[in-house]
Amino acid sequence: MRILLTGGSACGKSTYAEALAMRFSLPRYYIATMRVFGEEGQKKVDQHRKMRESKNFITIECDRDIRRIRIPQNSTVLLECMCNLTANEMFDCYGNIIDVHDKILSDIEFLESQCQTLIVVTNDVGSDGVKYDKGTQEYIKTLGRLNIALAERFDCVYELVCGIPLVLKGSLL
Repeated sequence: MRILLTGGSACGKSTYAEALAMRFSLPRYYIATMRVFGEEGQKKVDQHRKMRESKNFITIECDRDIRRIRIPQNSTVLLECMCNLTANEMFDCYGNIIDVHDKILSDIEFLESQCQTLIVVTNDVGSDGVKYDKGTQEYIKTLGRLNIALAERFDCVYELVCGIPLVLKGSLL
């Protein structure tokens, strides 16, 4: 089963994703893609990791190159989130833009091949009508293309609005 969760920021995607993942088989892996900057960032990561422990998640911190991850075949995987992963892969340490669309899709396909259930969290970007700088525009375009590709392949696509899942594809689980 492949499930894509999208929506605006702070709309309940992560909370819903964790609750949904808990309905599927153990072991449960939580792939956290946030790149940690500073002490405050580390505190946030530690807090989230502790919260997930009681939900029987095994947390894997991986801010890029998710192809490196090895997961048992019968597992449930929650990838949080495409936005961080895309930015981390797309911009090098000098701020140069790298074309990562095919690489990220290939990495996700590899992850899919290893697990029984994959839940991916992403954001709806590009619909605000704001004109951003070139780098941000390229990021929005890349993430949008990735979201489209995943939505085409995945079994279920839900948009979260105020914590409520709206079915865009498939059926509500």
